[in-house]
Amino acid sequence: MLSELTLMIIIAYAVAGVFAGLIGGMLGLGGGIVIVPILHYLFTQQDFPTVTLMHVAVTTSLATIIITSISATYAHHRKKAVLWPVVFRFAPGILVGAGLGAILADSLSSDLLRITFGIFEILVAIQIAFKLKPEAKMSLPGTKGLAGSGVGIGLCSTLLGIGGGTLTVPFLLWCNVHIRNAVAISSACGFPIALAGTTAMIIAGWNEIDLPENSFGYLYWPAALIIVAVTVIFAPLGARLAHYLPVKTLKRLFAVILVIVGVRMLMQG
Repeated sequence: MLSELTLMIIIAYAVAGVFAGLIGGMLGLGGGIVIVPILHYLFTQQDFPTVTLMHVAVTTSLATIIITSISATYAHHRKKAVLWPVVFRFAPGILVGAGLGAILADSLSSDLLRITFGIFEILVAIQIAFKLKPEAKMSLPGTKGLAGSGVGIGLCSTLLGIGGGTLTVPFLLWCNVHIRNAVAISSACGFPIALAGTTAMIIAGWNEIDLPENSFGYLYWPAALIIVAVTVIFAPLGARLAHYLPVKTLKRLFAVILVIVGVRMLMQG
């Protein structure tokens, strides 16, 4: 029999998956922007070691994106929106960047990671609230240019526990890529970002002592499994709801929530 506390924790992870799936489906945002702060709160309530709390939250978030990115990419691929040559040119840089991001994250304190994510959360909120989108200034760079951009995207995504869409889509729009293709490419790039980032963070935290039970390196797999199972179900529902709900109003509301969450993370120390 599960204890009452264990059951409540399982329900909390499931609710996180519901929220991440619906928001991701309705607003086109990656789950990491939602999952990381929720995990940070839940892990705090579970009294996980504070010195590695953000590392575990970031890695667990990345692990959930592995599966959800496959689902999203398949949907875009069926509509012939994924420009695979662009994805393949991004990939080498993403893999390198993910490794560097793991090394950097491992060297930073949990508090500094928390502050970095809080600032990022507020910046995303500003971008959503004011509809800030880069104007097309240049054409898509060659293999070296895309690989170099991939390094930066992979590094930041691993550091923050996100799938990279918040960074990849604006970059592609700046490079004069159509929004439909930019979103599809970003979804496809989410898989190597999440897979490489999760793997690198597991390796980085393998010999870490201050970790919760049932962890693989910095990955807390019980939370990842529950969130993935629920997110995969609710993301398509969120996409369907986007056609019936006032998405513009929802985005403004979500921007306010992100600011509150970002400020809260900044002040939690």
